[in-house]
Amino acid sequence: MELIGQFDSPFARPIGITLRLYGIAFTHNRWSSFGDADALAKVNPLIRIPTLVLDDGTALVETSAIIDYLDSLVTPEKRLLPQTNPTRMQALKVVGMARGVSDMAVRLFYEQVLHKEPSQTFMARITRQLEGGLQWLDTERASRKGTTWFGVLTQADIAITCTLRHLRESQPDFLKNTRYPALEAHCAHFEAMDVFREISQPFIPPA
Repeated sequence: MELIGQFDSPFARPIGITLRLYGIAFTHNRWSSFGDADALAKVNPLIRIPTLVLDDGTALVETSAIIDYLDSLVTPEKRLLPQTNPTRMQALKVVGMARGVSDMAVRLFYEQVLHKEPSQTFMARITRQLEGGLQWLDTERASRKGTTWFGVLTQADIAITCTLRHLRESQPDFLKNTRYPALEAHCAHFEAMDVFREISQPFIPPA
């Protein structure tokens, strides 16, 4: 299979990490939804990354849907999302909050760089959403012990680590005087792991 998307993306990088941890072979296509839009449109009419192209040519889109498919390829005990509630629900909430923060970070970046006169009202709203999501995640993480969120490595750990890395590099001033020490410590631990170091790249602004 082929994973399309650059690893500075908080949406594509978790899929690359998941594929590697599951031991699933894949090729990596670094197309951008901006610079390679015409080529990407032939595979994914939404012109979005990540896109996972299966061996039969089927193209899967959207991070959670792709990971759900990858989970179907491995045994339940190997899956990186808890299989029973309430832990499953709690992990999904963390993943959803992390992806929401990433979505806000991307919107903020586009507003800043794609408009000659960015909307101050819109940026203030996005900033409030970012700060709210990050504060919830930091408070939640601080309430838990150990190096992982739920006692073992899960998609929650992967999602928030990729989210914070993207935010730090796309909005370098946002975390300068961090108010989220629990998240910073959590992500530093995972960024030091081999698979996170391998599946990564510096942030490249879309062009």
